[in-house]
Amino acid sequence: MAILLALVSAVSYGSSDFLAGLASRRYAAEPATVLILAMEFLGSALAVVIDPGHGPSTRALAWGAVSGIGAGTGTMFLYRGFAAGAMTVVATISAVLAAVLPVIVGLTLGNHLSAGEAVGIIIALPAIGLVSWQPHAEDTAGARSAAIFGALAGCGFALLFIGLDRAGTRAGMWPLPASQAVGFCLVVAFAARKLARAGRPELRDLSYVVSSGIIAVAGALFFLLATGHGELSIVAVVTALYPAFTVLLARIVLSERWSRLQVMGLLVAAASVALVSLT
Repeated sequence: MAILLALVSAVSYGSSDFLAGLASRRYAAEPATVLILAMEFLGSALAVVIDPGHGPSTRALAWGAVSGIGAGTGTMFLYRGFAAGAMTVVATISAVLAAVLPVIVGLTLGNHLSAGEAVGIIIALPAIGLVSWQPHAEDTAGARSAAIFGALAGCGFALLFIGLDRAGTRAGMWPLPASQAVGFCLVVAFAARKLARAGRPELRDLSYVVSSGIIAVAGALFFLLATGHGELSIVAVVTALYPAFTVLLARIVLSERWSRLQVMGLLVAAASVALVSLT
């Protein structure tokens, strides 16, 4: 069950990032991020109504807030990298770090892995990189900048995953609005100047923003549910395969061609999921 929920989370995050990438290229990255996080907060409030659990606890809200720091900073740096036109570099580095750091934390906290799960996690990391990477897609200067944005985004998303895992599921979906509220406030504080200068988004851009926000909430919701059924080390790695679904959408919607490396990455990712699912 944990693997299935993590896969649904990966599909949601990958779809959200694809839509956010479209929005941030047509509309300023920071304002787009603020609007997306606002939609995520509204969606998380609805999730609490659906599943309030045992009610809010100090622990759940505190860890939800910690995850919000990661969500806000990670999302902002990711979209800034996307807006710079270095989508593949940013997605690769951020996704790998978002997988590696929770694994380290999970093992430190006592997560136990079978041999098959360990192999699946190990091969998932290069799979994430292969799926995301397109050789010569960016110029050298852009790649350097993207590497920085990607590393910062990856650390943020790792904190998001770790915080939601530590929040637990006894409080239902209460960690989500705490997370989204903190993330929203952080991004608004950093983006205030650009928000003042930004014009109104066009209707098509607004549809991307609304869809991205709602789908991102689904990603966080299913990730939180997955951590209630499995260990952080496994759930975080499976969820971090989300770039595969961004690539699939780019292929289907934008008719982007896959490189041989991406095809190889998709196959390795499938093998990784099979290994952690069957052991």
